[in-house]
Amino acid sequence: MIDQAASLREMMLNNSLPQLNEENLVQGKKLNQARLIAISSGKGGVGKSNFTLNLALKLHAAGKKVLVFDADLGMANIDVLMGVSSRFSVYHVLKGEKRIQDIIQFGPHGLPFVAGGSGLIELLTLSEEDIHGFTSDLDRLSNEYDYILFDTGAGLSLENRRFIAAADECIVVTTPEPTSITDAYALIKVMHRHLSEPIPFSMVVNRAENRREAEQVSAKIGLVAKRFLNAAIPLLGHVSDDPHVMRAVKKQTPFTVMYPQCTASRDMERIAAGYMDLALPLTQNTQGFKGFINKWLKKTI
Repeated sequence: MIDQAASLREMMLNNSLPQLNEENLVQGKKLNQARLIAISSGKGGVGKSNFTLNLALKLHAAGKKVLVFDADLGMANIDVLMGVSSRFSVYHVLKGEKRIQDIIQFGPHGLPFVAGGSGLIELLTLSEEDIHGFTSDLDRLSNEYDYILFDTGAGLSLENRRFIAAADECIVVTTPEPTSITDAYALIKVMHRHLSEPIPFSMVVNRAENRREAEQVSAKIGLVAKRFLNAAIPLLGHVSDDPHVMRAVKKQTPFTVMYPQCTASRDMERIAAGYMDLALPLTQNTQGFKGFINKWLKKTI
């Protein structure tokens, strides 16, 4: 076996260690950037926002640096689910009234989040100079977090499709209901057929009776995705149809906080642990927030 320490000493003596030039520093910066994850659904009412919030809390509890970004332009409600009153959103950053760091708020257990997607649509009317300033400000966040979770809107609206296209990956939330399954596949199909640069998709089945039902739902979507899209859509896991979830929603408290030992909370813990084990590693292709916004503005979807 090669003595790695001896090899390192030999490289130092021969002055053959890589030099810290500008290119290496840039590459190193890229390796520290957050992974940008769009969480979406084919239709509304499947519990997507609740899933996003509780996944973020479980990743946060596991020691990961996580930011939740409410990117639903029509029905932003992450703050409502936490019972937190939001005074500022991205809109105030675009108007030059606040910096991005000023609008980050904190939910249960100190979870950072950006409330309300209102204001993002104004990006389409900004000048190139204003966009550059905005994206540079946002890009600093990429070096401060491991994961940034975008809670997108539901369905196939233009804004949702562009958010997904700009992300590093997409988690699609569905339920066992036939319409939810159909709409989830429709979302995956449209994105796969129109993305110039494919991104990984995965699936979570919410409100499942048990693991077997979730696997049956996953198999239905996976089969047609493989046959017609030549795409694999792995199942990240399922969240049980647990009455504690709705009780927590009514109390405006995340169910993993209010009922940490309930079945749904244990499901979320398994999903978070599995995701951290199986998630694609951060690479030099990870684009950062600036790349995300620039791709979102390309209007290619």
